[in-house]
This record gives sequence, structure tokens and C-alpha cells, in this order.
Amino acid sequence: MTKPRRFRWLVKSAAVVVAVVIVWLIWLGISIHRFGSEDQARPSDCIIVLGAAVHGDVPSPVFLQRLRHGVDLQHRGMARKIIFTGARAEGDSHSESGMGEFFARSMGIPADNILIEERSTTTLGNLVEAAALMKEHRLESAIIVSDPDHMKRAMRMARDLGIRAYSSPTPTSRYQSWKTRLPFLLREMYFFHHYLVTGD
Repeated sequence: MTKPRRFRWLVKSAAVVVAVVIVWLIWLGISIHRFGSEDQARPSDCIIVLGAAVHGDVPSPVFLQRLRHGVDLQHRGMARKIIFTGARAEGDSHSESGMGEFFARSMGIPADNILIEERSTTTLGNLVEAAALMKEHRLESAIIVSDPDHMKRAMRMARDLGIRAYSSPTPTSRYQSWKTRLPFLLREMYFFHHYLVTGD
């Protein structure tokens, strides 16, 4: 192959690769968005509320939406137990799961219905610890609560861990407009790929 032909072949090959990557990213973005718009909640043994930031001694706006939705599902009788996940970050007064427990009890959820773990710091960690609690308490199915664009990755992790799970995204979110939602969606696309490649 002559140099001009080799150069043209390389350019065409690169163009094909770029096109495939662009199509894949567009498809993944649409898939994450669509998945997060569907509520699969059904009667289950427990509700798992994935952790999010605590600002000092109050839940972040994102976390507050998760807490409200998880507690609402409990009040509706969708599960007999609710699991809150997440450790305490440096500088915070409460762990994420402790904040969840405090919020749930303030909303009338009996203490006996609440389970917490205070070790995990990532989504995968949340689910690993939640799965351990499920096994300990003989809970076989779970409704997973998180933000809409977080649901696809969380559900992929849950199923890889052997959790029989149903997604229930928060019906409201801090990320209402595309201006605020797009950075979060792009972040989720990155971490979805990261999980596929590293398993973490």
C-alpha cells in the first residue's frame, strides 16, 4: 500500500471509529435518560435508599429527594423494611445512613422497620452493604431509590450482585433543566463506562 493510500485508509478508519463512539454515546445517554423515567416499583421485601451528600447536619437537596421518595414508598406499604446506606464524610455531623434513619423516624417510620449501614462511600459499596443486610435479615427483593440518571448504573450493579431489584427513581430532582442535568448525565455516562471496564 502506497503512503497516500495508507493515509486515506487511516483517515477513513479513524472517521469510522469516531462515528461509532459518537453513536454509542448518544445511545447510552438516551438509554440512561429513558431508564430513569420509568418507575418499576412493586411490593418487595425492602427499599434501598442510596446515599448522597450530607451538608453538615442536613441532607443535600439531592439526598432529601431520595429520602422523601423512599419514605413515601414505605408509607404506601411497598416494603416492610427500608435500608439507608452511606458512611459519614469528613466534616459532617452525621453519616448518610444515619441522616436517613433520623429523617425516616421523624416521618413516622418505626425504628424496627429501619436498617442502616455506615461503611460504604460509593454506589457499589452502598449496594454491597445493602445486599449483606438483606442476607442477614432474609430479605429477597428490593426497590432501589436514587436519582433518575443514576438508576441505570445502580440497577446494573444490583443485578450483578444478585439482588432481585426494581428501580424507583425520585419523581422530582434538583436537576430539572437540561442546563443543570447535562453535567450530571455526562458524569453518569463516565461512571457507567468506568464500572463496565473496572467493575468498580
